[in-house]
Amino acid sequence: MSSDKIKIGILGATGIVGQNYIKLLVGHPWFEITDVAASPRSAGKPYAEVVKEKWQMSIEIPGNIRNLMVRDVQDFASLKSDISFVFSAMDLPEKEATKAIEFKYAEEGIPVISNSSANRWTPDVPMIIPEINHHHIDIIPIQQKYRGFSKGFVMVKPNCSIQSYMIPIYALEKKGYKVEKMIVTTLQAVSGAGYPGVPSLDMIDNIVPFIGGEEEKSEQEPLKILGKVGEKGIINDDSIQISATCTRVPVSDGHTACVNIKFKNKIPNKEDIIKIWRNFKSVPQDLDLPFAPKQPIIYLENENRPQPNKDRHNDKGMAVTIGRLRKDNIFDYKFIALSHNTIRGAAGGAILNAELLKAKGFLN
Repeated sequence: MSSDKIKIGILGATGIVGQNYIKLLVGHPWFEITDVAASPRSAGKPYAEVVKEKWQMSIEIPGNIRNLMVRDVQDFASLKSDISFVFSAMDLPEKEATKAIEFKYAEEGIPVISNSSANRWTPDVPMIIPEINHHHIDIIPIQQKYRGFSKGFVMVKPNCSIQSYMIPIYALEKKGYKVEKMIVTTLQAVSGAGYPGVPSLDMIDNIVPFIGGEEEKSEQEPLKILGKVGEKGIINDDSIQISATCTRVPVSDGHTACVNIKFKNKIPNKEDIIKIWRNFKSVPQDLDLPFAPKQPIIYLENENRPQPNKDRHNDKGMAVTIGRLRKDNIFDYKFIALSHNTIRGAAGGAILNAELLKAKGFLN
C-alpha cells in the first residue's frame, strides 16, 4: 500500500454503491481504501468472504480489498486512527438511523461524504454537484460550529435522477438565461434500484411508470442546489418551478431525461445554447480534479442520440450527454439528456465531491 495516499473508509461497503466505490477508486492518485464497514452480520469476516457471489462489478475484487476485515459500521472503537474520511453508501431502512450514524462519524472527527438521501434536506448539510454549487462547502464551518464538530462534517451528493439535466440548466443560467419552468420526464435504469433491484418479470418487455420518492426529489433537490449559503444553513432557491415524472425502463445503466424548459426573460437561440453547453467549464475542470470530466457537457448532433448503451460512459462516465435540442410548442425549448447513474449519479459523483474538498483544504 502507498504511504502517501489519504486513507479512507467506506460505510456500506458490501452493497452495490459500496462496490462501485471500490471499483472506481482502484488506482486513484489521492485516495486509498483501508477500511470497509457494513452491518453487524458481516463484521469480523474478510471482505471477499462477505460479498462472494454478491460482487456485481465488472472487475475482480481488488487484491488490497479482498482480505480487509469488515468492520461493524457502528463500531467506532475499531476505526483505524489514520482514516481521513469515509464515503457513506449506507441505505438503512430508517433514514433517521442513517442520519444518526453519519453525524456520529462527524462527531468522532471523521468527515462523511454521503450517497444517502437521509441528510439531503438537513439545512446545514451541503448537497453538492461540484460544477454548480461548489461554494456550498462554505456551510461546513457553520455546521461544525453549531454541532460542536472539530474536524468532522457531513456532505451529500444529490439524487442520481437530476444529474443529467442540472448542469446544462445551470450553464444557461450562469450566462444570464434564467429558467422559469421545467417539465422533466426521466427514463431511469434498473441499476438505480440497487441489487437485486426490480424483479425481472416487472422489467422485461415493460416500463414501470412510478419510482417511489423520485419525483419529489427531482422537483425539490434542485432548489437546494441552486440556493445560497445562509447564516445557519442553505437557503433554497424559489425562482424555478419543476414538474417531474419518473419512470423505470429496461436499461442496465444510464438515466435519460426528456426536458422542456421555459425561460423567464431572455430567450437564447439554439446555436447560443449549444455553444454555452460545449464551452461550459467550472471549478472541477479549473482544478483538474482526477474524476472531473474534461468536457462536462457533450452535445451530439445526431438526432438519435444520446443513447444509454452508446453514451453513458462518455468521459469516464462523468459527462452529461445531450441531444435533440429543438423548439417546443408550449415552452421555449426541449432536449434529451443522459448521465451514468452509478458513476456520475452515485459513487463517481461523491468521489468528485471528495476531490473538491481535498483541493479546498477540507481533507488531509
